[in-house]
Amino acid sequence: MPGKIPRAVPVLLLSVAALVPLWRFEAQPHSTTVEVAAAAPEATSSPETSSAETSAAGTTTTGAPPPANAAKAVTGSLIRTNHGDVQVQVTFTGDKITSVRMVKQPNSAPTRKAVPILTQETLKAQSADVDSVSGATTTSAAYVESLQAAIDAKGD
Repeated sequence: MPGKIPRAVPVLLLSVAALVPLWRFEAQPHSTTVEVAAAAPEATSSPETSSAETSAAGTTTTGAPPPANAAKAVTGSLIRTNHGDVQVQVTFTGDKITSVRMVKQPNSAPTRKAVPILTQETLKAQSADVDSVSGATTTSAAYVESLQAAIDAKGD
């Protein structure tokens, strides 16, 4: 029996030594860009906009002010979370939100599940007054914050 106790000590120490790196491990957040948008009205070419330039955001710009019903894309603030960055781009046609696109989002299953729900609720509510998605609470809160910043930045 006395021989078994000394063997148990090294086994215990090696087990603890093997577990320490696992306890200290922190997965690095990974952000991806995913586009989720509602059907936005297509830009039509007319004499006034035939020389218009289309930006990367999909808005049409000319030398004259855009018509009241022209689509306008506004990007919200970049919100940093423990799980990754969140940033929203909102497209407005007049005062109506016609699409929402995640410019940046964490690459996780809960976030991938939450994004379509959040965008659908935004299009329905036409505001940042949307509920959090269970399992993606942090991403939901960051989404709402970036969404509200985009709505505020739109002005008008």
